[in-house]
Amino acid sequence: MGICIASGGLVAYLAASSFTLQWMHTVEHTAWEEDWRIAAGDRLELVEARVKGSGAGMEPPDGARLEGGWWRYRPDARSLDAMRLADHGGAAGRWRICTSIGPCQEIGGGPTNPEDRYGGIVITACAAAPGARP
Repeated sequence: MGICIASGGLVAYLAASSFTLQWMHTVEHTAWEEDWRIAAGDRLELVEARVKGSGAGMEPPDGARLEGGWWRYRPDARSLDAMRLADHGGAAGRWRICTSIGPCQEIGGGPTNPEDRYGGIVITACAAAPGARP
């Protein structure tokens, strides 16, 4: 089981059982990170979240701890069959995915379907998909 990322009509397969999703807050330009893993039932499970600082709409939740300039916390249990991400572009709007198998990669930014309000970025747990690019 690994991770499939669909965007712009392409599917990429990552042979990893966990990943970190990174992005910049579009207003405050502050870094955010979330750690996800593949859980039972091939669902994506949120493990930990981090935000570098605080600001408009970014207050750390109760129980967050400040470590190395990052507010770290364990969100309430959350698991998804599929993660859908907006793809609005711009320096602050790009998503990055990081795994233990290589350097972080920017995702999205490809052609989108104007009827898809998420811009066509979908992350799921999957077996290696036929035609997926490693």
